[in-house]
Amino acid sequence: MAAGFPYSTGDVLTAVDMNSLVAFTINAQTGTTYTAASTDQYQVLVTMSNAATNTFYIPTDATYAFGIGTAITVSQEGVGVTTITATTPATTTIASAGATSTSPVLARYKTAVCVKLAANSWRIYGGVA
Repeated sequence: MAAGFPYSTGDVLTAVDMNSLVAFTINAQTGTTYTAASTDQYQVLVTMSNAATNTFYIPTDATYAFGIGTAITVSQEGVGVTTITATTPATTTIASAGATSTSPVLARYKTAVCVKLAANSWRIYGGVA
C-alpha cells in the first residue's frame, strides 16, 4: 500500500488510495492566523473559522518550497473575514482578480484556491473581494 498522496514512482496503489482522491480532507483552523503547511496541498480544504478578522499566510520558498502548480484551497467559515497574504510580502507575490490585487479577502462562506505559478509567486482564484 502506498504511503499517501502525492504518490511516487513504484508505489502500489489500492482501491482505498484511489477512492480517497475524490474527497477533501478538512484542516479546520480556529485561530486568527494560520500559515500554509506542506500537508495543506492537493485535496485539503483549510477552513478559517473565527469571529475576528483572521489571516491565511503563504510562506516563502525558503520556508517551504511548494512545487509549481501546487493548489491550496481556503474557505472562510467564521464571521470574521480572512485575508490571504504572504508571510514576507517583499519576497512572495500574491495576486488576485479581486478589488485589491494583493492580499485578497474572503468573506463568510467564500472559498478561494491559491495556485503557485512560479518561485515565490501565487495567484488566488475564487470568491475574493
